[in-house]
Amino acid sequence: MANVVSRLSGDEVAAKKLKGIYSICSAHPWVLGAAMEQALDDDTPLLIESTSNQVDQFGGYTGMKPADFVRFVHLIADRVGLPRSRLILGGDHLGPNAWRSLPAEEAMQRAEALIDAYVSAGFTKIHLDTSMSCAGDPARLSDDVVAERASRLCAIAELAAEREGRSEKPVYIIGTEVPVPGGAAEELDTVEVTASNAALDTVAVHRIAWRGRGLDDAWQRVIALVVQPGVEFDHTKVVEYKPELATELSGVLEQLPGMVFEAHSTDYQKLESLAALVRDGFAILKVGPGVTFALREVLYALADIEAELVASEARSNLREVVERVMLAKPGNWEKYYHGDKQEKRLLRTYSYSDRVRYYWADPEVDAAAQKLISNLADITISENLLSRYLPEQYWQFRRGLIDASPMSLVQSKIREVIGGYAAACMA
Repeated sequence: MANVVSRLSGDEVAAKKLKGIYSICSAHPWVLGAAMEQALDDDTPLLIESTSNQVDQFGGYTGMKPADFVRFVHLIADRVGLPRSRLILGGDHLGPNAWRSLPAEEAMQRAEALIDAYVSAGFTKIHLDTSMSCAGDPARLSDDVVAERASRLCAIAELAAEREGRSEKPVYIIGTEVPVPGGAAEELDTVEVTASNAALDTVAVHRIAWRGRGLDDAWQRVIALVVQPGVEFDHTKVVEYKPELATELSGVLEQLPGMVFEAHSTDYQKLESLAALVRDGFAILKVGPGVTFALREVLYALADIEAELVASEARSNLREVVERVMLAKPGNWEKYYHGDKQEKRLLRTYSYSDRVRYYWADPEVDAAAQKLISNLADITISENLLSRYLPEQYWQFRRGLIDASPMSLVQSKIREVIGGYAAACMA
């Protein structure tokens, strides 16, 4: 397992400390700052990934192109004090996902430009995701078509790395059983684990596609396969990892030297489940909505504290602002949340898919969040109020691990989640 970490980071010493590596899939600066603080404390590399929806050659929903995202992450790292050399930048679900409504060839041409922009900007971990159907495609693509399209994108990545003179060539993640980004929209009770023969077939068909394009050198840098270990979450519950159901799948790695499994949608798993996933070969753990869910929890708790301490006319009214903006701009949630008015209201705030995360960069929401932090920075938050609204942070404060400033509380809450992943990955 340490081998894949060293291949990602180039840091043999740090790799010896790790059995796996977690991937922070977020573009929120407070989340990224908390993750960097965790990496500093642990003295480990940090893997940060942007998705094809967040960041693309047109700006994505964050407004950032790949080179913009690199600068954005580097600025935060410089502020926190994490050496840039300790950062691993990855691109998640890179492929035609954003252009599925277009004919396949047009969508793939845009995906090629996407891959070129990511590699040119310095991203080194590339998840090639061509599993989705485009206009004119059958509802489900064959493994042969997925592999051929993935190899086409790999060739573009290799050319970009050569053109830019990158000494560190990209490493690749492949796989056709890719969970829906952000969690399932439908209610789930169980999730089918990838069959062992399906995993082996996927690798075999991709190997053939790579060979057909003369990408033998690049194939040596295919380090992981995305599979479904039986973990997922819907809006209100989590499907927990059950090691006994993934035993046969885990055994497949014996036939895939140099490769590990990458597990998506590991958000909200129990700490012991995360550790079991790493132990069983799912050495790359992706987390996205789970960290921004924690961010929303702490900001709303701070808004409740603000209501206790700040005059009504001076409050940020963060919760009300978020709700108003989400109702005025429903494009990021309305096709995912169903039910009557009350059910949708609850999902907008509390769904595990955490589609609130799409709104933190909205100017009105950002202004309210900044006002909340500013209001509470000028006030002493007493420990008994922390006990009421942020009980875990209350005990950290009592033990002298954090202070009661709003940003310290925000970082602490986010690191509750990230710390669990860090513990699961440590040797």
